[in-house]
Amino acid sequence: MEILIKEYRLKKDLSIRDLEKISKINRSVISRIENNKTYYPNIYTVCKLATALKISLNDLVKY
Repeated sequence: MEILIKEYRLKKDLSIRDLEKISKINRSVISRIENNKTYYPNIYTVCKLATALKISLNDLVKY
């Protein structure tokens, strides 16, 4: 499973700080997910990031 946060964040020209403000998810958590430092992030966190990026959960997570 791969979470494509960085791909969509960059497509929308957002910095990690921008995404932190929009999603209310700490930037260190976002960075760890983007860099695969968190093997299975909390589904609530992933849903909040998908909402902040205005994409579906299915688009954000690649199986």
